[in-house]
Amino acid sequence: QFGFKKWKSHVTARPWEDRSEIVKELYSDLNVIRGSGGSTVTCGNVLYLLLFGWWLSFLYVLVAAMMFITVVGAPYGRLCWDLAGYFLWPFGKVIQKVEVPKSRRALGACEAGAEASGAGETSALLGGPVPRRWRPWCWADAGHWQCAGTVAWLCLGYPALVLAHGLVCITAWLLVFLIPVAKLSARTTTRVLLLPPERVLVRRLKMTEVPLEGEVILCCYRAVNPYYYKYAVDGINVFAVNLLPLVLVTLVLGYVDSHNRLTSSPVKFTLALLSIMPLSYYIGMAIASISAQSNFAVGAVVNATFGSITELTFYITALIKGSREGNRCYAEIVKSALTGTLVGCVLFVPGLCMVIGGIRHQEQRFNSRSAGVSSALLFLSVGGVFAPTLFSKVYGKLVCGECHNVTQNPLGHYLCHNCHFDLMENNGTLYYSHVQPLVYTVSLLLPAAYLIGLFFTLKTHSHIYDIHISDCHMPGHHHSAVVHWSRWRALVILLLSTLCMSACADLATEHISPILTNSTISQYFIGVTVLAMVPELPEIVNGIQFALQNNLSLSIEIGNCIAVQVCMLQIPILVLFTIFYPTNFTLVFSDLHVYASMFSVVLMNYIFMDGKCDYFQGTVLVMVYFILLAVYFFAPSPSGC
Repeated sequence: QFGFKKWKSHVTARPWEDRSEIVKELYSDLNVIRGSGGSTVTCGNVLYLLLFGWWLSFLYVLVAAMMFITVVGAPYGRLCWDLAGYFLWPFGKVIQKVEVPKSRRALGACEAGAEASGAGETSALLGGPVPRRWRPWCWADAGHWQCAGTVAWLCLGYPALVLAHGLVCITAWLLVFLIPVAKLSARTTTRVLLLPPERVLVRRLKMTEVPLEGEVILCCYRAVNPYYYKYAVDGINVFAVNLLPLVLVTLVLGYVDSHNRLTSSPVKFTLALLSIMPLSYYIGMAIASISAQSNFAVGAVVNATFGSITELTFYITALIKGSREGNRCYAEIVKSALTGTLVGCVLFVPGLCMVIGGIRHQEQRFNSRSAGVSSALLFLSVGGVFAPTLFSKVYGKLVCGECHNVTQNPLGHYLCHNCHFDLMENNGTLYYSHVQPLVYTVSLLLPAAYLIGLFFTLKTHSHIYDIHISDCHMPGHHHSAVVHWSRWRALVILLLSTLCMSACADLATEHISPILTNSTISQYFIGVTVLAMVPELPEIVNGIQFALQNNLSLSIEIGNCIAVQVCMLQIPILVLFTIFYPTNFTLVFSDLHVYASMFSVVLMNYIFMDGKCDYFQGTVLVMVYFILLAVYFFAPSPSGC
């Protein structure tokens, strides 16, 4: 906990016997015959018919006609005719691999090195293992006739069906909830279509007897399974797997089409921002994998170093671009993103988790003592971060522009616009002699407080975090946790993801300029919403999952940990960066950022006081967050932007 943005249960393989039947079904092959499960006419199955079934069945009819025309491919034509009816509505049907009579088991003359006549007793199709898949043309005793039919099938019919099933497989996989259809197509391509036609039998389940004779290859009951959002490939969530090609598309378009001939800057900015989501997931998984296999010191260093790499990469890239162009808008955007992350993780993340968890559970309880530690750290961090801002407002000189005398009297009232506190009067004496040393002092104290809190919660007082995340730690389970990724693999993924993250952040800052200049929306709003919350979407999903499992303590800790890291790690690192690379970034925020952050922390501490909550309290937090967003939306852009 406390800054560890991923949890060990996400990077360790759960024992198969401890998983629920719903999860086991996700990873099972489509070859299990179940009892009567009711009607197969469901919304998901009808969706399959509309998306894939009709045209896939029509394609099989065309291929069947083509194979009948070749004459030698007539057996494959009959197979395609049967499969046309199957793929029109595959639910409640079964495809089997059956044995053929001995008289038809001999190898044909096309078998390399085999006798032309082929004896049935020496055929590999007699019992034992199935021959290699690319021997289907040697399945009969008539020799050249069957070989010619198989060649016609492999040249004319099979390639078209492979392309069609490949398209169905990719589309269904990307839609996630239709993964059973993807499995259906993949198994058809690799098993059914490569078998001799005589060994494939399509039946309806109600016309068969259990147990069936022969091996069951395909048996599907439903096309849509809503629980496939839990599906993982080698420990990686399926959504992160599907978004990985988006990163490649973003990098290719961004660096190959540098003159925006194929796409516009807003499109590239959107793609770069979306690519940050899977990369942040991979970085978090790699960090957690290394931490799970290391001691406390290594885990703390890795988390403190790379835990905020996603956000820091974007912030530093934006500050560098703003410094090169002499545009202070980028520094204001970074401040807005920092404030937006803080406010969103204090209000929106726990509030949304309370609402969603409260719908399923009437009242949820959480560890109020651990939440109190995080709240105290948030008060400390917010006070430290905004101390230079408060100092500048107390001792700075208020400078206003566009002042008008509303009473026409030199001693009357003046109406002024664009007022700000000037810290650079007298050659910046106030800033360089007082504000800047205060900023450096705060930037040293906040990481020190972070390390003390880390040692407190993970070493000396770890007992207050009585949260058992993995079922491996439950009574009666004594399984050793197996981590999906080794240390070296996690390190390589961490470095590659960080490199891609840097490239995507560079593209995002490169193409954000037209949006800032041409958009009518306030730059404040862009910073506190899009730039702040998009990288945190994987964490929001994790928090929602924990809340649904009635483990609200972890949901709250996720938001608090990110907020603490923003104030105690990210901001001090940005200040340290400005020492070596001067930018327009100063730790002096606008009044709107100060009031929004402090109000959010106070409200969160009030809500978490009693250690229990419901959906109403979560609704209050979410509504306050949206009210603050409305304030930022209607606020004028920062001066100079």
